[in-house]
Amino acid sequence: MDFNAIKMFVSVVQAGSLSAAADKTKVPLPTLSRRIRELEHELNVQLLARSPRGIKLTEAGSRLYEHASRGVEALNEAQHAVMNDEIRLKGRLRLSMPPAFTPWWELLGAFQQRFPEISVSVFSTERRVDLVQDGIDVALRVGTIVHESMVARQMIKYRHKLVASPALLAQFSDPATPEDLHRYPCAIWAADPSIRGVWQLGEQAYEPQAVLVANDYALLRNRAVAGQVITELPPFMANEDIAAGRLKAVLPAYLMPEQTLNLLYPSHRHPSRLVRAYLDFCQEQLANYLIEGI
Repeated sequence: MDFNAIKMFVSVVQAGSLSAAADKTKVPLPTLSRRIRELEHELNVQLLARSPRGIKLTEAGSRLYEHASRGVEALNEAQHAVMNDEIRLKGRLRLSMPPAFTPWWELLGAFQQRFPEISVSVFSTERRVDLVQDGIDVALRVGTIVHESMVARQMIKYRHKLVASPALLAQFSDPATPEDLHRYPCAIWAADPSIRGVWQLGEQAYEPQAVLVANDYALLRNRAVAGQVITELPPFMANEDIAAGRLKAVLPAYLMPEQTLNLLYPSHRHPSRLVRAYLDFCQEQLANYLIEGI
């Protein structure tokens, strides 16, 4: 049974005539009349008794209208509810991001202030989550994206900084080249503690003899501020301490590689208005919440 024909039948009954229904639904009168006749032929019953004064429901038409009108009304209510939710951007947004990505915390707060009816769930992990399997709408990722089933919207590029406390640097002369770092205790970030990390400093690759390996930049920052290690930090975790004199940039002429920050979502899933609003908001607000820290 053609549901569109059912909707047309209900509209004819509610309008009181074929011509009034055609005006209301913007469906041409010949088309409306033909679809009702096709519905009657499919059901093998007469639904409407036609006369010059209008239409009248037959017994079979009354039974069909009684049931069909409730279904059409419920569908219209559901459609309006969905459209209203979309217009007001109401719903749940499921996000993934690395731990301790502090600028994004403030950005999320600003996002929810602009869209107070969007509920946000954040899954904080270093693990590269499977967005579809884990039910994630958008993931914040650092690095090159090569996954063909994902769409990546590039947000910004930045470089990590090699830092140490002035107290630690005062114990030795400031390093002038990467080879000078062998005099210092170093700490590296690694997802796997068994990995021997390498710092790419300008054109030179230096493999530090690490006294500490961690997958938590907050821990590395804490130990650097305490004067125990030289380490690398994202700029938004280092700049405030550098400005306050708690940390000092080490070998600033030897730039570390660029890091690319992307927001990722599944390519086969049409992005909802919530996802598009989040992507656009992040790109718009980065100047306020991230670039200053980079």
